[in-house]
Amino acid sequence: MTKEEIKIIKSTWRSLQGLDATLLGDVFYSRLFLDEPSLKKMFKISQQEQAKKLIDMLDLIVQRLDRLGELSDEIKAMAERHVGYGAKPKHYDQVGKALLWTLEKGLGKDWKPEVAAAWTKCYGILAGAMLQTTA
Repeated sequence: MTKEEIKIIKSTWRSLQGLDATLLGDVFYSRLFLDEPSLKKMFKISQQEQAKKLIDMLDLIVQRLDRLGELSDEIKAMAERHVGYGAKPKHYDQVGKALLWTLEKGLGKDWKPEVAAAWTKCYGILAGAMLQTTA
């Protein structure tokens, strides 16, 4: 990722920090399950707990975006957990769409083409790393 893309992601993520993490996670999971109801059975903990895990992981990734190599162990472990939950490669596209939609709704007027491009690239890198780990 370029320095500008990293700056955009960090800046927009800070903007979202004012929102309730549970609400942000709930919006994401509601969208994901609306688009793909079959995924709901993969989640064994409460949506509130899952939302916190999502936001915590996103926060960690954004904080270390300029040093993603430091997260290789966490990304590998996350990928392996997702395989254990039954995640398939096709699910990564669905998750990406739900995440980008959630970010767009959360950022409102601040969701601009360059923001969309940076977040799309970021998610693509993360999903690609997870898929590569489990291939």
